[in-house]
Amino acid sequence: MSISPHAAIILLILGPLTFAALAFLWPRYWRWFCFTLAPLQVGAVVKLALEVYASGPVRHHVGGWTAPLGIELRADGMAVVLLVITAGIGLAVMLYASRYFDPGPGQQSAEGARRQKYFWPLYFFLLASLNALFLSADIFNLYVTLELIGFSAVALVALAGKGPALTAALRYLLVSLAGSLFYLLGVVLTYGTYSTLDISLLASRVEPSFVTWVALGLMTGGLLMKAALFPLHFWLPPAHANAPSPVSALLSALVVKGAFCILLRLWFEAFASMVTPAAANFLGWLGVAAIIWGSIQALRQPRLKLLVAYSTVAQLGYLFLVFPLALSESSGFTAWSGCLLFLGAHACAKTAMFLTAGNILHAAGHDRIRDLDGITHVLPLSVFAFALAGISLVGLPPSGGFAGKWMLLNAGVSQGKWIWVTAILVGSLLAAAYIMRVLNHAFTRVPEPDIPNPIPPVMEWTGFTLALLAVVLGFFAQWPVELLRIGSPFVSVVQTVEMLP
Repeated sequence: MSISPHAAIILLILGPLTFAALAFLWPRYWRWFCFTLAPLQVGAVVKLALEVYASGPVRHHVGGWTAPLGIELRADGMAVVLLVITAGIGLAVMLYASRYFDPGPGQQSAEGARRQKYFWPLYFFLLASLNALFLSADIFNLYVTLELIGFSAVALVALAGKGPALTAALRYLLVSLAGSLFYLLGVVLTYGTYSTLDISLLASRVEPSFVTWVALGLMTGGLLMKAALFPLHFWLPPAHANAPSPVSALLSALVVKGAFCILLRLWFEAFASMVTPAAANFLGWLGVAAIIWGSIQALRQPRLKLLVAYSTVAQLGYLFLVFPLALSESSGFTAWSGCLLFLGAHACAKTAMFLTAGNILHAAGHDRIRDLDGITHVLPLSVFAFALAGISLVGLPPSGGFAGKWMLLNAGVSQGKWIWVTAILVGSLLAAAYIMRVLNHAFTRVPEPDIPNPIPPVMEWTGFTLALLAVVLGFFAQWPVELLRIGSPFVSVVQTVEMLP
């Protein structure tokens, strides 16, 4: 039975929220909840994507109240692409976690059961919050969803239960609360000045002024903390490295992208009339610093999960190059769509990397890079998945990472902004260096190592499938680019498809 696009929007939010409550009340039935929600979520996303592609953005007024009194939910091309990414990553993590949290023998059984009991309600709650964020069209509702994401993500990090994980979760909580406070102060100043919180209405009312600059600065600062952009990234590596592997994948692929997507909405939609080249270049330079610093730190890490975590810091830097590159009228949409295409490829590749790191940690009992010699003998599929994901992160053709970087490079070259072009190329070389560092150990010829813990096939194949998807995405890059055109701030640009490799 077909559902309306408005029902699909409601289902994407209330569906996982309902199952979060059910999983908390009846944790033994988590499998039923998972495999009931998964087809509903995928069906709702597909329905919404087809509707947006055929008829343009879909707007839903909660309770029938229109802006500025009511809350508006909006599904445009960018929102749909992000919902597709969330549904795909969420499904993959669900399959992986269904075996990852299985109670082990002996004393581990009680601990495994405890993690499993609390993981699934938090997982569903996080999905509902992410879907609500991507669909929100007013800046206060974005604040609410951002808070919900933060609280569920912090609780998921703490699931590991060990000292380093609890310390990392507490640090993450404090940073998240501070970032939310800055963002909320900016929302208050904006509402006091313009008497509306709706993004579309703000775009027509905002005028440059001291108060407006302070509001935008506060919101941007808070979001940069949550997005872990250098030098505000200090909370991310410990949180990602010490959390359970499915949680690390969710944090890197989806959670930090939520704050970044709000920044896109603010800078290119709500406050677009205020953005200056100097302000955009400032974010671009922070992105360059993130690429260099994160890559260098990844090269120095002794543990695999820490290496992948610092790689996230570096890869986030590429996304912030969109701010200076998208100011051009001729190639703004090229940079915009290239950034979001790279975001999707990075989500798939980084999820695959964290799941693969989890396989190695589970099988070998450690993730020390120097002691991974010969791991390919016993986990060939996991190592191959790591290598495939690395192809996309480096930006080698024909991967999705290559398509996204190619579009960013085209935007930079067409504008003559060689500093951003150089940063992309240098970052790719550094990414190749730290990925080859891992593969060099993995493919070292040694007597077959003794691996005490076998890996369930679903845990290996999940990571491999996502890594393969990150690579083949490059063949189908034109589809998400066409979808991103719908409702984008760059409606007058028509040449982007020719920019694709």
